Amino acid sequence: MRDKLTGSRIRERRQIAGLRQAELARKVGISASYLNLIEHNRRRIGGKLLVDIAAVLMVEPSLLTQGIEATLISALREAAAEAVGQQAEVDALEEFAGRFPGWAGVLAQMHRRVVSLERTVETLSDRLTHDPHLASSVHEVLSTAAAIRSTAAILADTQEIEPEWQDRFHRNLHQDAERLADSSKSLVAYLDDSDSAEDRRGVPLEDVEAFFDAREHHFPEIEDGKTADQVDLAELDSTTARTLALSFLKTYTADARAIPLAQIKAAVSVAEPDPAQLAAQFSVDTATVLRRLAALPKGYLSRPAGLVMCDASGSVLFTKPVPGFAMPRFGETCPLWPVFQALNRPLVPIRKRVVQLGRAAAVFDCYAYAWPQFVGGYDEGPVYRSVMLIQPVEDGQPNDKTVSRVGPSCRVCPNNSCEARREPSILREGF
Repeated sequence: MRDKLTGSRIRERRQIAGLRQAELARKVGISASYLNLIEHNRRRIGGKLLVDIAAVLMVEPSLLTQGIEATLISALREAAAEAVGQQAEVDALEEFAGRFPGWAGVLAQMHRRVVSLERTVETLSDRLTHDPHLASSVHEVLSTAAAIRSTAAILADTQEIEPEWQDRFHRNLHQDAERLADSSKSLVAYLDDSDSAEDRRGVPLEDVEAFFDAREHHFPEIEDGKTADQVDLAELDSTTARTLALSFLKTYTADARAIPLAQIKAAVSVAEPDPAQLAAQFSVDTATVLRRLAALPKGYLSRPAGLVMCDASGSVLFTKPVPGFAMPRFGETCPLWPVFQALNRPLVPIRKRVVQLGRAAAVFDCYAYAWPQFVGGYDEGPVYRSVMLIQPVEDGQPNDKTVSRVGPSCRVCPNNSCEARREPSILREGF
């Protein structure tokens, strides 16, 4: 019976992780339709595929194959790690779940719902920040509703209105009502289209990141000697997206030429890679090493490697995500991430262990480096860029005093005592 419910547990953990079915399928190299059959317990799963899915979901494979007891205890452990102002008796979790399985189930269910709602809030907050079409549509709906309310208030509060003005107000109400209906239909249609399996918003940067993600951020043709111009970009619809992709591919090409794949494979197979040592070994800057490590094929590194690049304004230029990592693509990002702090210390490599707040705590090793992308003439300041390599730490301790505590953005960060906070959080009371 336990094995027959593995698909249900995969679906539950995927939803908690905030992953779409198509996204998880792509990451493990299977079709979305096959994953759908697995999640509905119509296909048995095991071996490498189970291990790959567990790795993406950042759980032990046994958690997906064992019974409700393991799932329940794991959920309670996550809830204890996120407890605000409380110290739960973690050693007694199994006893608690055994003596009070009903209450334990209620607590785990509430924790999962809180995590899911926080993810929804983060997603919607980020989307409202950077999606110009959505922001414009919402503004149109609210503006039209305000106009209708204003006109209706005049008609209701004014005792005597000349027939000519009364007819004019009625016409305005009718026109505004039609405008509100049209803009509402347009907004609903846009939201329905945006919830497709591809989840493509039409934003060029997101299209480029999806293109790189589909290729697992590795391009064998460039490794074999081809140039960036020879990579097929036909699947990118807009000229802007193709221009951005070509720019990133040229950087990838330069990194590949500076550190050949065979040489870095030999270097990282000996021990956990140290970017500073690799930079000295290959006589390149740290930024080149960080980008190169993030572009290595799966299996070269013992841990997944994500990447974030930004410019001196703090605008995120490119993101390669890793499981559990959350950073808004556009604006209002937490300034405590090392990628931004490196801009205050250009040419100085930074290494920090970071705990990300705002959901089930995730711990990462981060390496950041800022460098002058362009230097002008006399009396002109350099234009800086910054890059950060992110690697998840499975055995990290979220409450360790030595780690840096960051959030996705102030709006959805629970750390109310943070000195860098720009605005109050809309979530629960913080730490």
